[in-house]
Order: sequence, then C-alpha cells, then structure tokens
Amino acid sequence: MNKKLLTGTGVLLAVVLFFGLNILAKYALDDARLDLTANRLYTLSDGSKNLLKNLQEPIRLRLFFSKSMANDVPQLATYADRVRELLGQFASRSNGRIKLEVIDPEPFSDAEDRAVQAGVQGIDRDGRSFYFGLVGTNSVDAQEVVPFFQMEREEFLEYDLTKLIYALSAPKKPVVGLLTALPLQFGPGGMMAAMRGQSRPYAIMQQLRQFFEIKSLDGGVTKIDDNIGVLVLVHPRNLSTATLYAIDQFALRGGRVIAFVDPFDESAAMMPDPMTGQPPQPGSDQSSNLPELFTAWGVDFDPKQVVGDAGMAQKVQMGPRQVVDYIAWLAVPAENLSRSDVITGQLNGVNMATSGALKAKPGATTTFTPLITSSDRAMLLPVEKVQTQPDPPGLLAAFKASGERYTLAARVTGPVKSAFPEGRPAGEKKEEEKKDDGKPAEPDAPHLAESKGPVNIIVVADADMIEDRFWVRDQDLMGQRLMVPIAANGDMLVNAIDNLAGSNDLISLRSRGRSLRPFERVEQLRREASQAFAAREQGLRKELQETERKIGDLQSKNQGGTNALLSAEEQSAIDGFRQQLVKTRQELRQVQRDLNKDIQRVETWVKFVNIGLMPILVGLFALVMAIARRKSRQRRVARH
Repeated sequence: MNKKLLTGTGVLLAVVLFFGLNILAKYALDDARLDLTANRLYTLSDGSKNLLKNLQEPIRLRLFFSKSMANDVPQLATYADRVRELLGQFASRSNGRIKLEVIDPEPFSDAEDRAVQAGVQGIDRDGRSFYFGLVGTNSVDAQEVVPFFQMEREEFLEYDLTKLIYALSAPKKPVVGLLTALPLQFGPGGMMAAMRGQSRPYAIMQQLRQFFEIKSLDGGVTKIDDNIGVLVLVHPRNLSTATLYAIDQFALRGGRVIAFVDPFDESAAMMPDPMTGQPPQPGSDQSSNLPELFTAWGVDFDPKQVVGDAGMAQKVQMGPRQVVDYIAWLAVPAENLSRSDVITGQLNGVNMATSGALKAKPGATTTFTPLITSSDRAMLLPVEKVQTQPDPPGLLAAFKASGERYTLAARVTGPVKSAFPEGRPAGEKKEEEKKDDGKPAEPDAPHLAESKGPVNIIVVADADMIEDRFWVRDQDLMGQRLMVPIAANGDMLVNAIDNLAGSNDLISLRSRGRSLRPFERVEQLRREASQAFAAREQGLRKELQETERKIGDLQSKNQGGTNALLSAEEQSAIDGFRQQLVKTRQELRQVQRDLNKDIQRVETWVKFVNIGLMPILVGLFALVMAIARRKSRQRRVARH
C-alpha cells in the first residue's frame, strides 16, 4: 500500500509540476528567447527596441491570415509563423501600447469583409481568396496597411513592421526641402515655359508629391527650417557660402541630406539660359560638387572624372543601322545594387549617365557604405571625353578595364565636425538686422561645431538619373500624359527619402536575412554552370558574327558573271557554320552535364547528412548507451 501510495503521489506531483512549469513559463518567461539562427532572425534590433520603448501612441495591429488554406503551401506557412512571432515580440516589448489580434478571414464572413475594406489583398486559390496582410490603426483612426506579406521582402520584414508602427506614432506627412539648379517643378523650359502654359514637370516631382510635402528652397537660402526632415540637393551649383553653411548646420542638427552631384550634367548642358534663351557653350563646365561639405562628411569626389563601364553600358543608336555600347551611360542591374540596404534592396535596376565615382576619405569619422557600384569592367574617363560630341565607338575601342569597382552612390553615417570650424562665415546677417517689414530678425541659432548625433546622408554621383529620359517613357493615352518607368530611379529616391524621414532607430535597421536559407555550395555550382554556359554562348555568337562577315565579303565581290562560284562558296561557308554550330551545342550540353554531376553529387551528400546521417548517429548513440548500461548492470550483479 505504501508503495502504491508513493507511486500515485509521485505521478500526481509530476502532473502538477508539468502544468505549473508551463503556466510559469507562459507568464514569467514570455519574453525569454534563445535565438540560435545564423542571421538572428528572431531577435529584435536595437532600433526597434528603442522605438517600442518610447512609444506613446496606442496602436492596434490586426493580422489577417487564412490559416486553413496555408497548409497547402508549407513555405508560406513557415513564413507566417515568423511574422506572427515577430509581431508578438513587438506587442510584448511595447509596454502594452500595441494590441495584436490574429484573424482568420473565412470566406463570406465579416472578417473577410473587414480585410477587404481595409485594403488587404486576397490571392485567388481554387476559387477562394487567401489573405496574409496586416492592418494597423492608432487612436485617431489613421491607418497603415501591408496588403500582402511578400516572401521576396523577407529580409526587410522587421524594417517594414517598424516603419508601419513609426508611421502610426508620427502620422504627419514628412516635409522635404528641395534645393536644385534644375527646373524640376516646371520642366526643361523652366519658369518661362510655365508662364506660357507649357509646363511639363519632371516625373520625379509627380512621384514625390504623392508621398511627401515638398518645400522648394532658392539658391540663396541662409537657413533651413527645422520642420524640414530631409533636404534633397539635386545638381547644386554655385551655392553661396551662406547656403553651404546652412546645409552644414542642418546636417549637424540631425537633419538628413540626399545630395545628387555630377561631373557632367547632360540635362544642364542642353538647358537654355532663362534670361537669354541661349544654350550653354559647348565644353562649358556643367559639374556640381560640394567640396567643403564632402570633406567634413568624409567623402571624396572628383568632378573631373566619369565612370565608364563596358559591363553595364547602355546601347545607343549612332546611325540608321549602327547600335553601339556607350560606356558612359550605365544600365545598373540588381546585382550591382546593395541587397542589404532597404533603399536599394528590392530594386531591379537603375539607369545612370556620365556618373562620377565616390570614395571614403582616409581617416574619416564616418562610415561609408556603397549603395550602387560599377562592375569590375570599369575605368575612369576624363570628363572632356563626354562633354562635346562624345564618340561611343571610340570610347569602347579605347576601353581598358582597371579591374576596380567604383562606388556610384553611398550612405554616409556617423559623427562629423562642421565644415566651418571658425563658425559662421563673415558677411552674414546679424541679430540686430531688421526684416523687410521692420521687425527684428530672429536670433541666429548658435554655431554647432560637431554633430549632435550620427549624421545620415545619401550621396549619389549622378544627377542625370533624375531626368525623365533616363528612367521613364512618355506616352499619350487618350489625351492624358502617361509616364511609364523603364528603370527604378524614381523608386530609389522615394525609398531614400522614406528611409531618412524616419527616426534614427528606423534608419539603423538593415535587412535580417531569410529564414529559408539556400545551400550556398549548390548555388555556387549553379552559377558556375551558368557562367560556363554563357561564356560558350558568347563564343558561339562571335563565330556567328565572323561567319556573317565572311559571307558579306563574298557578296561584296559578286561582280560580273561568277555568281555560281560565289554562291557555292557562300553555301560552303554556311554548311561549315552549321557543322560548327552542332559541335558547339554538343560541347555546351557536355559542360552542363559535367557541372550538373557536381551539383547532384553535393545535393545527394546534403540530403544524406540531413535525412540519413542524423538518424544513424542517434541510433548508434542509443546502441552504445544500451550496451554500456547492460555492462554496468552485469558488473553490479557480479559484485553481489
């Protein structure tokens, strides 16, 4: 009886302990986590933690997720678990300010109606709508929506969620200051064209006004208002010392700056003078630079050099039948855009023209992070080569790659000192001066010798990328002007302003990596196979061009009475090419087979390790433990 009583009591205590520990873990250890993932996927960054800790606005988050339909898509179900997990961390670290609600919008239910009304997008699957979106609201009913969580943006999941919460806690439209020497608001004709009713604002202005409040600044501005969150400088030329000082102090106060400079702005080179109506003289200096500010910010930029890149050259029409690569005009693909930065991470490519190169100054206190880079098939060209009647065929023929990758755009962060260490430049207005209305001028702000915190600056060595002809196509649709993007130039600027308009905590976020990690060795082998295939394909194209040239030479000799012989030669050349074509294709298939063998061998080994080796090791460990226990038992029996 005592033995049965002890056994029953032990079982009862085990059950009580089991439930007690689970309840304790639920309420006392809810925030305790052990993140062993390589990219720290389930650990909030310091920027998100600071934002949540200082959150004052109550926010309600509603995650609409069709759970019953996700079982057919395992990858999406795994991603949904990560989204829920991350949202749960946001709620638990917000001191009760964030309320999270997970809703399964069944078909034809009130929940589905609320999802559709809020802007959550449904994906059709077998006649039913699958929902996976987020709706956030604050106390004044302002609303932010993620229509559908795209797995392609998994690296930026934490940034997207933090940005949504920041927008709800600070719902005012960001104010963007614009200082430019180009007529972005009126079009190529400037204000004179606008007065004649011929205004055609740049497409980038239409895009910016959709998201931000734009405040134009003239070239003589001496103070930048504190209500401006981001200052955009586009081709800043001939700025006064007072204006440069105002920009310097704005950045030191914590203002964010985006600067588009250029060694040769092609738009400005074609733009007529607003007073005389005459275009600039050929070969005149059309560069823009901020040398004093760049020195203070730790950026090196030479306005006398242009980046030429044969690997990213755009094709241009030189004549009725001549199309050549122009190495000074670049079509930058996605692989040359920083994948780890939210500004460029999701862009497919941008177009640039006569861009300069940026470098970090030695000994700078700032961190210089490239956003756009050239390929390794690039070189620096004197700006004179592109100023007057550029010669694309000649530039391509004389091209010699330096093997260096040049930075075309960069993010600059960190502490900086003023570009004006002596203080306010002499000649500026004093406090005792009067305004035009006779009232005393506002007291000048005290000089800042260094930044209050880390500066946040984006520098782009090309201003032409803002012009319409390099990134949009102008079409007429039933009398309406329709701008069709052919590159992501506009998206890049919107992303940059959107990123810098947030808090320092929001800016500090970077991509966190994907929860579904590929086999890197397998992917490397696939790339090698693709490169080998591409190299052989390029060789085949060269053989084709050479054969066509020979045939053309034969046809050019077709003079007076030898047509039959020449036609036979032509046919012989064509037959020889076809034989070479078959041979090359066979070689291509053999290269693919050989490299696929390497891929299959690695895949087989990885599958064996994950599927077979671990169970074998566990089984062997259990067998060794069983043998050891048996021998231990035998030794105890032998002693007794």
